[in-house]
Amino acid sequence: MRAVIEVEALRKSYGKVRALEGVDLTVPEGTVLGLLGPNGAGKTTIVRILTTLLEPDSGRATVAGLDVVDDARALRGVIGLAGQFAAVDETLTGRENLVLVGRLYHLDRAESRRRAEEVLARFDLLDAADRRVAGYSGGMRRRLDLGASLVGRPRVLFLDEPTSGLDPRSRIGLWELIGQLVKDGTTLLLTTQYLEEADRLADSIAVIDNGRVIAQGTAGELKARVGGERLDVMVAPASDVMAGAAALAPMAGGDLHVDPAEGRISLALPGGPPTVAEAVRRLDAAGVAIADLSVHRPTLDDVFLALTGRVSEDVG
Repeated sequence: MRAVIEVEALRKSYGKVRALEGVDLTVPEGTVLGLLGPNGAGKTTIVRILTTLLEPDSGRATVAGLDVVDDARALRGVIGLAGQFAAVDETLTGRENLVLVGRLYHLDRAESRRRAEEVLARFDLLDAADRRVAGYSGGMRRRLDLGASLVGRPRVLFLDEPTSGLDPRSRIGLWELIGQLVKDGTTLLLTTQYLEEADRLADSIAVIDNGRVIAQGTAGELKARVGGERLDVMVAPASDVMAGAAALAPMAGGDLHVDPAEGRISLALPGGPPTVAEAVRRLDAAGVAIADLSVHRPTLDDVFLALTGRVSEDVG
């Protein structure tokens, strides 16, 4: 599959602060790359460089075969960008905003109006098309902003935290719209603070920390890096936790963790449901009562914590 975005050894500093430390990325045509990382990791800097808003200090990047520095003017005509905050004019109507974007893409007035109508219909905004954006809800503004990024029919779309600040219903609706764009052939680079969002939308995920790519792969591949399923057992009373740990240790393969304060035991679960049944039998034979038992499957939260040492609330 042909690469549409290629980034090699990209570096960028702001004074003494090194935002990017030699980033390499590849995004195949018609796929979604999700960028995850803590605040200040360099995600937005990458987006700004790839959309010609910022020049790198060194390294090379191309989008749709165009160099982000040497071919910046031509590149702007084939990409779309929706930033962290809706970049729409509140004094204009939704339709007027989209027509204005079309004119900025050097489309004639008739074509600008035609594409505005298409976008309004696609994003379920026709009923509000002639209302001033000042009266739009947050979800409507985000849909209009995303729609504006599509007026030029970009081959490559950059979304910098597109659902930030939206309620769950609006977020899910926007996910569905993004999914349809990808089905229609758009290549997409997405930064997000929601790990669930990357898990649902991205074909591949790159984890950025301190200006470097520290891991890249599919969601499944990244989850595999922190191990498979785990069995979590809470015993009662908590004072029996060491007896329970001793009973379960032979089946844990050395991967067993104990929290004496909570009376919790966590161990690898390589055998699936039969392993759960065996664990219950072992604890019963040892006279250890089970207060709670659950099977935990790795999530991107686990991956992020394992790779960066930060919990997901710090992602941004």
